[in-house]
Amino acid sequence: MESAFTFAIGDTHGCHKALLQMLEQCRDHAAGRRYRLIFIGDYIDRGPNSRAVVETLRGLAQRDPENVMCLMGNHEDMLLDAIDSGDPTHWLRNGGRDTLASYGVRDPQELPADDIAWLKSLRLSFDDGKRFFAHAGVDPDLPLDRQPKDALLWIRGPFLRATKDYGRLIVHGHTPLEDAKPDVRANRVNIDTACVYGGVLTAAVFTSEVVGPAAFLSARER
Repeated sequence: MESAFTFAIGDTHGCHKALLQMLEQCRDHAAGRRYRLIFIGDYIDRGPNSRAVVETLRGLAQRDPENVMCLMGNHEDMLLDAIDSGDPTHWLRNGGRDTLASYGVRDPQELPADDIAWLKSLRLSFDDGKRFFAHAGVDPDLPLDRQPKDALLWIRGPFLRATKDYGRLIVHGHTPLEDAKPDVRANRVNIDTACVYGGVLTAAVFTSEVVGPAAFLSARER
């Protein structure tokens, strides 16, 4: 059965209270109809409770893998690189210390193996036929099926400036919006509304009838 709604949820960054509020809003909006959740990445770092965010999302994805999709963000990538390389300096400078504190450890090597395995399993993008979901965006010069990991997780300038029609609406986060409002363009939608910086956590609501967002939901970290 096709989902009546797809909720694409922006950068969470350890804001667990906002995440729980958002999940409740999605359930209420769906009103008993089938729906899919797509999380756009950056679940950890900077915010107050990265551990709880990871545990909540991991649980959701394991209970309903067909309808809960968690994409990798650049912050998950930084953490995994810190573990693989043995050098956490870059990650720690970008909010990693907040993640370690939420787990009550001092070294990324001490993080739970199950959580790290789950982060490693996260996919980089998802294409539903109308929309292409990725954490940061896409390289405008390459087709969607040939996007490099670096672009999907890290790109900003060339993608944000591009007006190209990709054949899909690109749904992304990564670049926080200072006014805490989604940025809706003809070819892309940015749903990183700076929850961890005092903004809101945003979900874009999509239906099968139209390509663009039918509505937006928002929640604050209270």
